[in-house]
Amino acid sequence: MKNQNYEAPDSVSALAITSKVYKYKLLTNILGLKPPCPGTTFLTRGDFQYFHYGCDGFNDQGWGCAYRTLQSMCTWILYKQDKVGTLHVPGLREIQETLVRIEDKPKDFIGSRAWIGALEVFYVVNDLYDVSCKILHIPSRDEFKNHMCALKDYFENIGGFVMMGGDMDAASKGIAGIHIAKEDVYLLVIDPHFVGIPISIKELVDCGYISWKKTTEFVDSSFYNLCLPQLK
Repeated sequence: MKNQNYEAPDSVSALAITSKVYKYKLLTNILGLKPPCPGTTFLTRGDFQYFHYGCDGFNDQGWGCAYRTLQSMCTWILYKQDKVGTLHVPGLREIQETLVRIEDKPKDFIGSRAWIGALEVFYVVNDLYDVSCKILHIPSRDEFKNHMCALKDYFENIGGFVMMGGDMDAASKGIAGIHIAKEDVYLLVIDPHFVGIPISIKELVDCGYISWKKTTEFVDSSFYNLCLPQLK
């Protein structure tokens, strides 16, 4: 699959996304982690909130990681568009309802524990916020370096919050930056698999939920799809 810009399915009547009350005040401004070594760093520009398993009181352990990463991406979009408080972040069921409404999924998808991937993430943000995305396909872990320029250009020119998913590596995660060293490429991983109420950003860093990860450390047998929102 070549890198390309997708066109989302035509929408029918818009879904009203409701305002939410979360279990605690979600963490924001979670960047600033020191790069792992000398090199050049490009980061997400703008605020986003950290969504993770169960942060709204709904237990989605084992299947909701891409939904949570999508929710973090939605907050970046809303901050960028200055629409926080005007438009809202969809809940997990609202994400499923959106995909059914645009006829990407069958009706029994609603209420299921079915996973979603990069393409579904794009469909949702395009439908709810009118933001297009680019899907960057990495055929294998060893080919990350071949796409280094594309990722560098994205963070340098757009600075968005990226969702990354794979096949053998089914643990979806957010990507909030790239660090290019002499020999290695690192991605700043925002991992949504945390369970509980994080006390601080430091706790997330200490526990490995925010970390610089060398691309050679990803699963060698997996391909990866990255969803890059195109919003300057």
